[in-house]
Amino acid sequence: MVPLDKLHDACGIFGVYNHPEAANLTYLGLYALQHRGQESAGIVSSDGHTLHAYKGMGLVADIFTEPVLKTLPGNSAIGHVRYSTTGSSQIKNAQPFVVSGGMGHIAIAHNGNLTNAMEIRKELESYGSIFQSTMDTEVIIHLMAISREETFLGRLTDALFRVQGAYSLLLLTENTLVALRDPRGFRPLSIGKLGEATVVASESCAFDLIGARFEREIEPGEIVFIGPEGMASYKPFAPVAQSPCVFEFIYFARPDSIIFGKNVYEVRKELGRQLAREHPREADIVIPVPDSGMPSAIGYAQEAGIPLELGLIRNHYVGRTFIEPKQSIRHFGVKIKLNPVNGILRGKRVVVIDDSIVRATTGRKIIKMIRSGGAREIHFLISSPPTRYPCFYGIDTPTKSELIANSHSMEEIRKYITCDSLGYLSMDGLRKVVRDDTSPFCFACFDGKYPVEFPTRIPEPQMPLFYRL
Repeated sequence: MVPLDKLHDACGIFGVYNHPEAANLTYLGLYALQHRGQESAGIVSSDGHTLHAYKGMGLVADIFTEPVLKTLPGNSAIGHVRYSTTGSSQIKNAQPFVVSGGMGHIAIAHNGNLTNAMEIRKELESYGSIFQSTMDTEVIIHLMAISREETFLGRLTDALFRVQGAYSLLLLTENTLVALRDPRGFRPLSIGKLGEATVVASESCAFDLIGARFEREIEPGEIVFIGPEGMASYKPFAPVAQSPCVFEFIYFARPDSIIFGKNVYEVRKELGRQLAREHPREADIVIPVPDSGMPSAIGYAQEAGIPLELGLIRNHYVGRTFIEPKQSIRHFGVKIKLNPVNGILRGKRVVVIDDSIVRATTGRKIIKMIRSGGAREIHFLISSPPTRYPCFYGIDTPTKSELIANSHSMEEIRKYITCDSLGYLSMDGLRKVVRDDTSPFCFACFDGKYPVEFPTRIPEPQMPLFYRL
């Protein structure tokens, strides 16, 4: 189940080259990356002559049955799981995209968001280009098609020089797998090895599931070609300041992944320790909001010397019915997902740890739930700074006015949530934990300092309800 009041990452991508069970491995890789997108999934395989594709709406395990996987032959494949940012939630926008033309057959899968896609699309349409979807990813294919460069690498780099924003990409031809990251490295992408096969994934947890060995992260601005002659790396872009998304550490990535050179679980635990240093509380127990608040709650409890308890139990078998955007359903969403352990909470002074507050509607319901379980005091502490600004680099973000920290004071938020005290991790504390002095990150959702300028105006929010392409 997707949380009701969280930011959501746009998608996850996975690829494999030179393995007889490429589609099956890609299915498993996407299964490990399911947390990065639950709206649609797709796999494209290559048998060396033809690309075979299958896409569907819903979860990976529901879409890719054994009979379906048998329709995806070949030794190479790429896959994609999607949570829509640009473009609506429809099957036509599911990825990977497959096109045929003068460049042959090409499939492409994208994690990120192109900030100047609308301007480029309008320009291309004025020249006669016909788009099959409302996805920004399709812009790259059209730019490659009109490029006057003669080689595949030339066409690809020609297209990438035109686009701005965040992109980690996988491209598949009949005999080549291409993996790349934008020059600022907003989104993660790593390479692994499985015997003689090469695998690529948004997060290293996908390698663990299939027994692959993590090799390295693809560098910002690096294009990696994997083909019959081996692996080749190209760096066509001028060096720029890197801006990996700090929210990958706070919430998006799985705790067992290695991204941006760090273990996600250890970073989240340290966020909790830093939170304890900044916001000590006299309390009897520390409880996490499952599951994303768990590592930080462990760190807080260890630093504060307060017992950690599971005061909220999560139901892991909630169906997708309850993430549809209908108020009548959302009203019950938190109670369906979480239940308080009354015996743990009754009469206690409780520190509740969560990773972020977006609209605060879910936090309000959780605090009332804990209060109904008998808690005497509730101190709600957040292991990230206040989220005040929308993201335009591949995250599903509400409108600026919907971000409660943008328009309300700390005391107003505390009163709305109905907790006894409220505290956020400071920006200095966050920078200290992620070592921003040596590894710069994008903090735009916290400080509004966007590392990539927008061409003419700040784009509309990416959330499908508000986005217009």
